[in-house]
Amino acid sequence: MPKSQWSFSTAVELNEALKAKKVSAVELTRDAIGRIERHDGRINAICVRDFDRALEAARAADAALGRGEDKPLLGIPLTAKESYNIAGLPTTWGFPEQKNFIAKEDALTVTRIKDAGGVFLGKTNVPVGLGDWQSYNDIYGTTNNPLDLTRTPGGSSGGSSAALAAGYGPLSIGSDIGGSLRVPAFHCGVYAHKPTYALVPNRGHTAPPLPPLPFSRDLAVIGPTARSAADLSLLLDVMAGPDPIEAGVAYRLELPKARHGTLKDFRILLIDTDPLLPTDTDVRRAIETLAGNLGKAGVNLTRHSPLLPDFAGSSRLYMRILMALLGANQPPEVQSRVTEALAALGPDDTSLRAERLRGIRLSHKDWLMADGERTRLRAQWRELFKSFDAVICPIMPTPAYVQDHSPEQELRTVKIDGKDFPYPDQLAWPGIATLPGLPATAIPLGLSAQGLPLGVQIVGPFLEDRTPLRLAELIEGEFGGFVPPPMFDD
Repeated sequence: MPKSQWSFSTAVELNEALKAKKVSAVELTRDAIGRIERHDGRINAICVRDFDRALEAARAADAALGRGEDKPLLGIPLTAKESYNIAGLPTTWGFPEQKNFIAKEDALTVTRIKDAGGVFLGKTNVPVGLGDWQSYNDIYGTTNNPLDLTRTPGGSSGGSSAALAAGYGPLSIGSDIGGSLRVPAFHCGVYAHKPTYALVPNRGHTAPPLPPLPFSRDLAVIGPTARSAADLSLLLDVMAGPDPIEAGVAYRLELPKARHGTLKDFRILLIDTDPLLPTDTDVRRAIETLAGNLGKAGVNLTRHSPLLPDFAGSSRLYMRILMALLGANQPPEVQSRVTEALAALGPDDTSLRAERLRGIRLSHKDWLMADGERTRLRAQWRELFKSFDAVICPIMPTPAYVQDHSPEQELRTVKIDGKDFPYPDQLAWPGIATLPGLPATAIPLGLSAQGLPLGVQIVGPFLEDRTPLRLAELIEGEFGGFVPPPMFDD
């Protein structure tokens, strides 16, 4: 079945077409299924297919549309990251020992999306434990980048961004603690939004076999991915809001409006690199092009400010707090190796690797001290956002790289303009928004000379998600956005 006129449409466009009866939900679902069956043998983005139930939901959506019902996602096909519970489907997080775990109930956000009329096609691939910027595991294999099948689509929501880029529905949902929404969006040339911390409830986004109870995991969020900025807002509005069985979350009910409605009114601080983790020539050129375009559009653009928190200091703090969380459940043999490595560290070693090691063995007292530093960091960001409406900065230092599945991530490297840097040091750029819990919207900025996607993240004030989302829409409308990958534009 060839590409239809709707294969790369946005959810907003499909909403209008469905209401005008230009297309049916069943037609949209069959088109997405056809694309998966035709192309996914090479990409491997969809690891769990749920086509029969998707068609059943699409038929129900068409009947509802025929009755005049109006819901935000009625009849829209979409996908979910494998880590979300969907009743009757496996949830493994890539762990081989969990390959037979079947979820008994939907994650809360999945329920909300279904209630809004969304049609789930299936689930998208992830790395083991959601712990990599490449998406592969022994259960489902490797997901490839639709722009270059030898390269990573990103992780850990790599399957979701690859699915979007390939035209498998206009929306997907993922999660983010170390860039897991924003990095795949960057590598696949699509959009993603890391919400303000705790804005979207996590219930049902739970590693098996843990029960789907309400919880707020430090640093971690779940959120939307899409092929357009407006679609992010559409999906976020469905996902966000307090968990009805969780206490103390009433503040999440209403988000402020975007600070501005036109480009020229925005005050933007734009950062293109940092000595701690430089960006390569392609990334810097894309940011310079954006800077030039924003300047021509009359945006109040600043390139340096003493109000910006120290990138090196906050990155080191992020490494400690992140690894205190991720390292808590590591087996005794790993903890033993970490103890040995820590003993060999000099007290003046402030490398990011050293901070990651310290984080794994952080005492509760030291964690409390680190959390106090984070509180002061948040105050710095609040002060900054009195003078600026958004900070635009890199997501990762390089475009998508050739896949490297060597088992020890600390021994991998990433090459930045010919120089090797430790692979896990790439956490620093996503961490700029993750550590203080700020909203950040990933947007594409075209392709490199090699045909690889480039992009940036727009970091906004706490609980002001609509401000970076609106800015993303304005930039897309003025300068363009997603471009279908040539290999799969059929």
